[in-house]
Amino acid sequence: MLLDGALATELERRGADLRDPLWSAKLLIEQPSLIRAVHLDYFRAGADLATTASYQATFAGYARRGIDAAGAAQFMRDSVALAAAARDEFWADRACRRARSRPLIAASIGPYGAMLGDGSEYRGDYGVRRETLRDFHRPRIAALAASGADLLAIETIPSAREALLLAELLQEHPSVAAWVSFSCKDERHTCEGQDVGAAVATLNDFAQITAVGVNCTAPEFVEPLLRRMRTATGKPLLAYPNSGERYDAAAKIWLPAESACCFAAQAPRWFRAGARLIGGCCRTTPRDIGAIKTWSSALSAGTIAAD
Repeated sequence: MLLDGALATELERRGADLRDPLWSAKLLIEQPSLIRAVHLDYFRAGADLATTASYQATFAGYARRGIDAAGAAQFMRDSVALAAAARDEFWADRACRRARSRPLIAASIGPYGAMLGDGSEYRGDYGVRRETLRDFHRPRIAALAASGADLLAIETIPSAREALLLAELLQEHPSVAAWVSFSCKDERHTCEGQDVGAAVATLNDFAQITAVGVNCTAPEFVEPLLRRMRTATGKPLLAYPNSGERYDAAAKIWLPAESACCFAAQAPRWFRAGARLIGGCCRTTPRDIGAIKTWSSALSAGTIAAD
């Protein structure tokens, strides 16, 4: 399955000003049509799934803007509706229906640290009690579980502890499936420092977690991370790393990638390491997804070998 690429940084590339604690969720208020346009372009590039603009849409974040809980929940539902509207427009083309399966919608759920807006999602260890994390995540999971999305994308999770708590909260909605994707600081560890194999192993007994993997991580770490995960779980693996550029949370700028290797050219390595859901995260574009689609189509047609 081909995932989509970056949403927030693609919105910025198209002129959106996301210098706001709500980040991409700000545009659910101000420019929803631009979000829909980006989703549509990813579908046209070959994505089999859209990840919604709800990553940083939280009750706490909207409350700071004077928006009550009912309004915040509506914006979360709107994020799913925008992706669904883009899918409907894409799927109305008969040529698309002949060549593809109907795309899915994954409602994004980011970590507690994303709400803080200080780069904590790349560190973990927030210094808060488990009850604080539970009270933060529970209402948003409830809102997005009832949004009409096909599944939840629990993503950029820096901590095994937070991932386990989210998996437990998901049990309150037994008909809902999700993936869990970790952010990692090197080829072995989550951003908080746990062994990534041990982190995914804690999710093995949760049937609702239908895939596990890594995202928003430097591409050069992805292959060894996947191989480490493969030894610890039988769940399908997913990989959607960032472009290789590094975000400076203090300066709010992106720093150049250390390697100039083409992003899409690395997808075959992730596939060989076990990933079966592949896409991109920050600073990737529809062009990157289109390039991966070209490779995956050739692989499916048998014109190239997997190895």
